[in-house]
Amino acid sequence: MSVVDRQKHWNEVYRTKGDSETSWFEAAPALSLALIEAVDGAPNLWVIDVGGGTSHLVDELVTRGFDGVAVLDLSEAALAAAKKRLGDRAAHVEWIAADVTTWEPEQQFDIWHDRAAFHFLTEAPDRAAYVAIARRALRIGGHLIIGAFALDGPEKCSGLPVMRYSAERLAKTIGSGFRLVESRDYVHWTPWGDSQHFVFCRFERIA
Repeated sequence: MSVVDRQKHWNEVYRTKGDSETSWFEAAPALSLALIEAVDGAPNLWVIDVGGGTSHLVDELVTRGFDGVAVLDLSEAALAAAKKRLGDRAAHVEWIAADVTTWEPEQQFDIWHDRAAFHFLTEAPDRAAYVAIARRALRIGGHLIIGAFALDGPEKCSGLPVMRYSAERLAKTIGSGFRLVESRDYVHWTPWGDSQHFVFCRFERIA
């Protein structure tokens, strides 16, 4: 799927569905917060939420007083909805409308968080581009946190095919420049009561 097609798909999703009408809706992103706050120095760190969409993680990071928070998503409709929800607090966030596989970061971050975006990259060149950009965007000693569908997770999401991972497979895909620090299995319950199995991994950016 091309960048243009991806953008069209996700803009349509976010323009036609409310926040809690999506399978990935999570009112309290507890595991994401736990992994972020496990990084030494939090909350005095810069965090980017990649593929953040309308996730409520940004609300929690702003509330906890993180020094810098950015949200990247290719859907302008999603970012507009998130800004509206935050109201005046949206001014404390850097909003980036871009496809992560073609984005050119202008600064380095301490934490790169991605819940359920990477697994949509089913083509090897897109995955390679994502990892290369993550290497550039994260300072040495920074942390890459990715939540992706587990091996027994769904084969599709939002009508699109996905990749499924174990911690070992995800580490191999991410490749050099990162050290796996920890992994956690996680079951996400959709708003309509279906379970989805995820694996969350936290990597340290190394030289």
